[in-house]
Amino acid sequence: MDSKKLKSVLADVKSGKTSIDKALDIMKHLPYEDFDFAKIDHHRGIRTDIPEVIFARNKKTEDVITIARSMLRKSGRFLITKASEEMYRELKLKKAKFYPESKIIFCGESRNKIGNILIITAGTSDIPVAEEAEVTASFLGSKTERLYDVGVAGLHRLLNHKKLLQKARVYVVVAGMEGALPSVVGGLTDKPLVAVPTSVGYGTSFGGLTALFSMLNSCVPGIAVVNIDNGFGAGCLSHRINMLGLK
Repeated sequence: MDSKKLKSVLADVKSGKTSIDKALDIMKHLPYEDFDFAKIDHHRGIRTDIPEVIFARNKKTEDVITIARSMLRKSGRFLITKASEEMYRELKLKKAKFYPESKIIFCGESRNKIGNILIITAGTSDIPVAEEAEVTASFLGSKTERLYDVGVAGLHRLLNHKKLLQKARVYVVVAGMEGALPSVVGGLTDKPLVAVPTSVGYGTSFGGLTALFSMLNSCVPGIAVVNIDNGFGAGCLSHRINMLGLK
């Protein structure tokens, strides 16, 4: 449940459309619902404006489905990261969407998307992480656009999209290997930039550590850096920045 849903319930009580008993039933699992194996934080969307998200890795399929269905009943939506196709099939929800590359399942995304987040990748190998960021931000209500495969090995590809760069309120720049692209983009704009290192690269990339260190040590001021392959975190942060002044 988020603040918009809660306001709607209270408005219906005030107008007489919903009884007090029904409203109590809707809200009875605030702040959380206890399933023994999980305590679902239905209150999180009200507190932080970002609902609890299901991290599916190392979870049983049946447990993920139980949590997702509970969230759907209470708030009308859910987002699952690091999900499998088996989980998607077992959900048996026609309105749910599955993104195989980023391994995201979601249902009930925000329809009225606002602002503009530009998701940029250095290479095509970075797309799964970039898609996780984009789907997350879009689910939360941000308008997103993509600019893929414009890394520093062919910098002219990035410079050919100046209009697209100028439109954005926030950038998410995803890169592996040496992780240089966020510094390049950051040096071309005055907008907030979220850098995402990926585990793409050869031996001395050390599973993304080289890209992470490069981004953390960028000489361009004001770049925020999330963890390796953390597209979800980048999606949440860019969404929050994008919403500033728009709500």
